[in-house]
Amino acid sequence: MKVTETRGRMNRNPSFARKLRGSARIVALGVALLLAGCRSAAPATAAPILPLPAESERSGEDDPVTADSPTQAQESDRSFAGTNPAPEFPVGLDWLNTARPLTLAELKGKIVLLDFWTYGCINCMHNFPGLKQLEAEYPDELVVIGVHSAKFQNEGETENIRQIILRYDLEHAVVNDNQFLVWNTWGARAWPTLVLIDPRGNVVGGHSGEGVYPIFKPVIDSLVSEFDQLGLLDRTSLELRLEKEGLPSTVLAFPGKVLADPDRGRLFVADTNHHRIIVADLTTGEIEAVYGTGQSGFQDGPAEASQFRYPQGMALTDDGEGLFVADVDNHAIRQIDLTGGQVSTLVGTGIQAGQYPPASGLAAEVELSSPWDVVLRGDELFIAMAGSHQIWRMNLTTGEAEAYAGSGREGTQDGPVAGAELAQPSGLTVGPDDRLYFADSEGSSIRWVELTGNSPAVGTLAGSGLSLFDFGDLDGVGGQARLQHPLGISSDGIYLYVADTYNSKIKRIDPASGEVVSMLGSEQGWRDGRDPRFYEPGGLHFAGGRLYVADTNNHSIRVVDLTGGETTTLVLSGIEVFSGSQPGALGTLVDLPPVEIGVGTGTVVLEIQLPAGYKINDLAPSSVAWEVEGSSVRLAADSNRSAKGLEFPIELAADFSEGRGALIADLTLYYCEADKQTLCLIDQARLRLPLSVVKDAEPVARLHYEIPTPAIKSG
Repeated sequence: MKVTETRGRMNRNPSFARKLRGSARIVALGVALLLAGCRSAAPATAAPILPLPAESERSGEDDPVTADSPTQAQESDRSFAGTNPAPEFPVGLDWLNTARPLTLAELKGKIVLLDFWTYGCINCMHNFPGLKQLEAEYPDELVVIGVHSAKFQNEGETENIRQIILRYDLEHAVVNDNQFLVWNTWGARAWPTLVLIDPRGNVVGGHSGEGVYPIFKPVIDSLVSEFDQLGLLDRTSLELRLEKEGLPSTVLAFPGKVLADPDRGRLFVADTNHHRIIVADLTTGEIEAVYGTGQSGFQDGPAEASQFRYPQGMALTDDGEGLFVADVDNHAIRQIDLTGGQVSTLVGTGIQAGQYPPASGLAAEVELSSPWDVVLRGDELFIAMAGSHQIWRMNLTTGEAEAYAGSGREGTQDGPVAGAELAQPSGLTVGPDDRLYFADSEGSSIRWVELTGNSPAVGTLAGSGLSLFDFGDLDGVGGQARLQHPLGISSDGIYLYVADTYNSKIKRIDPASGEVVSMLGSEQGWRDGRDPRFYEPGGLHFAGGRLYVADTNNHSIRVVDLTGGETTTLVLSGIEVFSGSQPGALGTLVDLPPVEIGVGTGTVVLEIQLPAGYKINDLAPSSVAWEVEGSSVRLAADSNRSAKGLEFPIELAADFSEGRGALIADLTLYYCEADKQTLCLIDQARLRLPLSVVKDAEPVARLHYEIPTPAIKSG
């Protein structure tokens, strides 16, 4: 089955296109999408929202409408209100980020934007910032609903969609359309596809591809103005229940990649959702350095002030003094001076390339598109450019950066580097034969590109290589084997090791024969030992006889001893030293009910109630720091506590004198399951107890805090 793609801007599903042609109802809705929004009192030269793509492939870029276009919604004589009623959502589907299913009937009075997406699609991810910008600008007028119509089997599971919602901090309702009921009703044919519905519940129009913000903003502006004047706009806030509410903090948040440096005893971790790079002791897990504030941004400078945005792959210089980082959502390659502690930008401007595919040039001028991994070979840095489906090469001596392999068209075609089709390359390693091997995630295959010779070519080592929709979980040789959206790859000089992400497995490939063998993992989950479980691991690195695995959805680093066969979890500790870079350093603010305390020498008691089956982790230091407001309470100078396995309740001697004031306890609590000492969870809270000190009361102040039960998927 040959899959056609529109130059990386959309990901088509031809099987559903055939269903589209066979359904009269869907064809009618497709026509509605083409016609809706074109009603105008004056002739127009172009529709402000592009219709869904025609059945014939469009060969060029999507052509977004800009704010300067003469056909914009600012024209007073034009209405973008639709005339065809939008079909209702089917019943019985799983919804996320909301306490109940939503209906279009209840959303009348709102402008509704449907986003058809699937979470492995890089072009879908590129639309998230634009959607968030629209949501921020129209908080009461616009309702975005994500329709997750899964490409991969693994993507169709509600729990996995929940994880990706958390990973990309999506704050709108998402419906799990894993049977393609909504997709077929609307006649969607590509990921991503977006459809706009007016406040009367009629279809305005649709667009497939990237560039959501400049295309939809002028039309939304017009609809807000028109329906506001008609008195039909409902600005009542829509109450949602976000998936992130009540979740525990962890030392790591969806770590994407990991890099071991056994010569110097260091481990580098891309703490992706904390937007930072962590350096830890390779053996003890003690954190030695943190680069990034913990808040997303694009800022060079010293470690504690620098900012990243969803960093992924890393490469270490030969002398161990520099680290290159693929800063995905900043569309840049960052460079860390590990000796001086400074972060700088090597390539990229902080925004996605406006030209597709991106143009080559000198580093300072080049714009990139979602670089996902990097690998260093001599003075050349190779970049897995997931956003443009290419492998790029940068000469560190001359500063020149250019596309090395891939035409920019998403697909599976092998051949000469300039004409080959890649599909979201996301992991890189140099193999024992001096070829560059890469995890071609959307093609569910492991491929190679030659680094020498006059006519280098791209080939497929393992996986179907026939289409973007041929995936699975099957050992075998070469094209007989099946993978599912692999993201990571590493070499020990003989074999290749692959993070087969959506199968939650670690697989080994012999590059000489192409034989694929499942080594570790079964169903997704979390378990150490000889029969371990992983949860969508995104990266791995071989060093010193061990595999270090970024177990992404388990928020942890796993270590596989390839000699003994045991898998363990590396406990990272010491992040409190870098608390300035810890997101939400104070955590939850808890105002306790005011109490009356007696005058005299007494006691302050801090009680912590852990979730059932959990204990304070004795491998990582928890801490309590005290503050006093007013002069009615005096604590001893040594009242602060910081220790591994800190025991509760804590009782402190205190002197109370008449008056009013408050006790404040800042808590950083590391805890884990009682029968495991592996995955570190963190709860950070500030407790404030207002108090009045009077004569006729007991001189005891009690502070009680209950940690909510965490939502952790175990094996």
